[in-house]
Amino acid sequence: MSVCSDQWIRRMALEKGMIEPFVDGQVRTTEAGDRLISYGLSSYGYDLRVSDEFKVFTNVFNTVVDPKAFDDRSFVDLKTDVCIVPPNSFALARSVEYFRIPRDVLTICVGKSTYARCGIIVNVTPFEPEWEGHVTLEISNTTPLPARIYANEGLAQVVFFQAGEVCETSYADRGGKYMKQRGITVPRM
Repeated sequence: MSVCSDQWIRRMALEKGMIEPFVDGQVRTTEAGDRLISYGLSSYGYDLRVSDEFKVFTNVFNTVVDPKAFDDRSFVDLKTDVCIVPPNSFALARSVEYFRIPRDVLTICVGKSTYARCGIIVNVTPFEPEWEGHVTLEISNTTPLPARIYANEGLAQVVFFQAGEVCETSYADRGGKYMKQRGITVPRM
C-alpha cells in the first residue's frame, strides 16, 4: 500500500467523483477575510468539513447508549452554525462531502490538530474499498468545559492508501449496512 498524493486525489475527485463537493486546495479564510479552520485538498489527504447537522448526546431521558438497541432519545438534534458539545460529552455529525471510495483504496480519517489541541477528539472508522456516503463523524469533548464545533469548516483529515491489487471482497460486495448513507447515521444492527 502507498499513500496517495494530492495529484492522485484531485484526479480521482474530478474524474471519478470520489469527493463531492471537491475543494481543490486549502481554504483558510472566508471571502470577507475571516479565519476558518482549514478544509480542502492538502499534500497527502483531504480535510473534510463538518455540516451544520448535529446529534448531541444528552442524559435528559436517562436512556442507555446501546449499539444493539439504539434509543433516539439519547440525543437532541440541532441544525446550527456553531454546535456546543457539553463537557465530557459527545456528538455525532456528518461531513459536507460525499465520498465514493475506489475498490483498491482504504482511507484513515483523523481529527485536525486545531481541535485536538482543544481536547476535541474526532473518531471515524476507515472508509473501506467501494464504500460511499456522507461520513458520520464522532466528536468527543474530553475537557471539563463546553466546546465549540464550527459547521462548514474543517474537522478531520482523510488520508488515502492505494493497494497494489484490488481486494477480493469490497464493502459494496458485502452489502455493508452503512453503504450510501446520507445525513447522520446512528448505529444499525
